[in-house]
Amino acid sequence: MWDRIKAMLTENLNLKLLSFAFALVLYSLVHGGQDARGSISVDLEVNLPPESGDKVFIGTIPRDVRIFVRGSAQTIDNLRGGAVHMILDLTSSPDRVVFSDKMVRLPEGVRVEIEQFEPPSIDLKWEQRVTRDVPVQVSVVGAPADGYVVKGPLVADPKTVKVRGPQSDVMVLQHVRAEAFDVRTLTAEGQYPRQLAIERPNPRLRVDPQSVIVTAEIAREVSEQRFQKLPVVVVGAPKGKTMPAEVDVRLVCPPEIGRSLRAEQIVPQVEVTSKEPSGTMSLPVVVRIDKCEAYTTPPSVAARWAP
Repeated sequence: MWDRIKAMLTENLNLKLLSFAFALVLYSLVHGGQDARGSISVDLEVNLPPESGDKVFIGTIPRDVRIFVRGSAQTIDNLRGGAVHMILDLTSSPDRVVFSDKMVRLPEGVRVEIEQFEPPSIDLKWEQRVTRDVPVQVSVVGAPADGYVVKGPLVADPKTVKVRGPQSDVMVLQHVRAEAFDVRTLTAEGQYPRQLAIERPNPRLRVDPQSVIVTAEIAREVSEQRFQKLPVVVVGAPKGKTMPAEVDVRLVCPPEIGRSLRAEQIVPQVEVTSKEPSGTMSLPVVVRIDKCEAYTTPPSVAARWAP
């Protein structure tokens, strides 16, 4: 008995294997061609109105839509590979879009019946597009070389830029930012202009121009010292006196000089050039300290001479 069964299984083995393979192909063709129903996730391609238009889209749009189709099982399986997409035309700024078969783009030669969309429609939100001049804000990164400082605020040219976009976004802007000005490479006195890009506040806004020229002024570092009630010396004429007899002095010097100054080194003076002065005259007060700028309060005094 076992020999007879073995003979039945092995007799014409190649022919039997070939017949089995044809049977599998026929089964696949028959069942693959049967009518089936399935769903496909379809990417949306959106055409928005041009930026020159009066309205701007401010809502959200789903990345894809699920469609339910009827066709052969094999066709539906093939479509799931991303071969289908949908065109969403929003150039007329509609408030609502209802999905339809006309929006679906199938591969050439493919035929399926589209039964349903999920979601069936979407609502869209638009806003008036406006343009407004907005000030440019600039900032500094780092510090220049030792002994130097950034003098005064940085200056942008132009000082304002035009911002265009949804009204609710544009009208609340207080300023737009330029890229930070890095001064760490600056090692000498002078003015340094640099072109810096404007940072866009959000993707819905457009800025014109997209960059500005920002100028940083670099000066030597100074320190300020104040000395109060220093006596005024009359130079060039004997017996001269001043009113007031004392002044306050403010010195602006390099830090290494300012730190070493003492009150007795500061001598406010007025100079008389006349050989025989008489009466009373107003003379400027002068303080001479090498590499320093001096400012007195008051800047001048009344000088007089005893008869």
